[in-house]
Amino acid sequence: MQPADVMARASDTAVAVVRAITPQDLDRPTPCPELTVRGVVNHLVLWTGVRGRACALKQPPEEVADGHDFTGDADWARLYALRSAETAAAWGDPAAWEGETSLTGAGSMPAPFVGGIVLCEWVLHAWDLAVATGRELTVDGDLAAAVYADVAGRAGIARRYGAFGPEVPVPVTAPLFARTLGLSGRDPSWKRPA
Repeated sequence: MQPADVMARASDTAVAVVRAITPQDLDRPTPCPELTVRGVVNHLVLWTGVRGRACALKQPPEEVADGHDFTGDADWARLYALRSAETAAAWGDPAAWEGETSLTGAGSMPAPFVGGIVLCEWVLHAWDLAVATGRELTVDGDLAAAVYADVAGRAGIARRYGAFGPEVPVPVTAPLFARTLGLSGRDPSWKRPA
């Protein structure tokens, strides 16, 4: 699968989950320690809807105040869908994957590494939000393979910097996306509290 297709499908996956979130869901716990659905949504919007596009275009990111609550906007899910699609389109340009870029505006990293971060943000947090709101998330084989390859390549450094928790053991016979979740420090059997 081409990078443009991977990024578009990852964005579509996240957007579908985000659009299903209700106001009643926003304060629910998630598999991400210390983050509610609102917290994960705000993180997702910032990294894939704001910074993800800027780094693909190799531009400084838009200024966003610390702790900004994107869900405070009445039409936040629709606005996120537009921003996420713009980010996917920006990563659809082969030039986005060349050279170096910055996800935060401070310090550069290889563009493919940053693109992988954006990919994982979309799909892993889509799962976090889906299970936190009592929904299933199906990730097709090609997208699951792309995310697994990226997570496997960055798991050590991501754990070192606190982006991933300790690996959760998952049987090798489990579906690939379940193994991806475990590798990223997520328990594929996590259920929202009753």
